[in-house]
Amino acid sequence: MVAIVLTHCAVTLWHGATHRQIPVPLTTTQIVFVVATTALPLLGAGLLWTARKLAAIWLITVSLLAALLFGFINHFVVHSSSDYVLAVPAHAWGYWFILSAALLVVTDTLGIAIGVMAVLAWRRPA
Repeated sequence: MVAIVLTHCAVTLWHGATHRQIPVPLTTTQIVFVVATTALPLLGAGLLWTARKLAAIWLITVSLLAALLFGFINHFVVHSSSDYVLAVPAHAWGYWFILSAALLVVTDTLGIAIGVMAVLAWRRPA
């Protein structure tokens, strides 16, 4: 799970760089949301080494779900958004934008799946 969280953070930073280079600006609210959905999984990953493992998994899983919904809707569903992948100019940074957006969908989905499996496994009575 830690590897997924670190991958999510790395891809998020890469995707953020593509936002700056194209440019595809974010609103203040969007920036706060992205920072939260990047920092909270890191906090959860740190909590995995404490007695609060179940809370850590919930924090990671819910944060990744929020990030997935936000990114998927803005990048692949809402055509009026400047984040929509088909609205990004066709040049090198535009291709990196699309690839990093797609990789975020993959990493977030994997993290959510692993998180749900962990919650179900750890909630079983001993």
